[in-house]
Amino acid sequence: MARNKYPEVTVEKILEVSQRLFLEKGYDNTTIQDIVDELGGLTKGAIYHHFKSKEEIMDALSEKMFTSNNPFEEVKKRKDLNALEKMRLAIKLNQADEKQVELTRQAIPLLKNPRILASMLESNRKFLCPYWQELIEEGQKDGSIQTQYPEELSEFLVLMDLWMLPSVFPADDEGIHNRHKFIFQLLEKIGLPLYDQEIGDLLESLPYFSQDQTD
Repeated sequence: MARNKYPEVTVEKILEVSQRLFLEKGYDNTTIQDIVDELGGLTKGAIYHHFKSKEEIMDALSEKMFTSNNPFEEVKKRKDLNALEKMRLAIKLNQADEKQVELTRQAIPLLKNPRILASMLESNRKFLCPYWQELIEEGQKDGSIQTQYPEELSEFLVLMDLWMLPSVFPADDEGIHNRHKFIFQLLEKIGLPLYDQEIGDLLESLPYFSQDQTD
């Protein structure tokens, strides 16, 4: 049996097709067979060679999309901003990625997939905490952020993202908006005033809630 000499090409093709189908049909309405049918000759076995499940495809796709449009790497280039302004800009850039936001809104029912939930937490801890901590420590130096706990605060910001997912903590639109208000008020009291009107307007406009996520 011939071996695939370019497995990275196969993975890229699977993720490309999956992203298109998830956005067109929705995650729940897309099957592994749907993905196979769009892969132009690749078999279901080829998919399972690289991904054990549709959930694993979504996890890899989310990581790929973040890496391809990493807002933290973008704000690092801005010499005209202090650290707090860079953090605000990173949030705005992340929320401006419409495809990523839509996939997040469609997020799989993580409580029914504890292995995927654990994987997501580990991935976020590994990739996001260092970025947040670096900016917080920069803010301590330039005076824009007042905290004695940069590491702990960076971890809290990652956990905050999990709390905002209706697929983990069910909520309607009002509940999600109230969480935003609570978080920003809390962060301001502990020395990280992230909220500004532009962020507020952006978050208010996002379709976080989908009824089928709380069923």
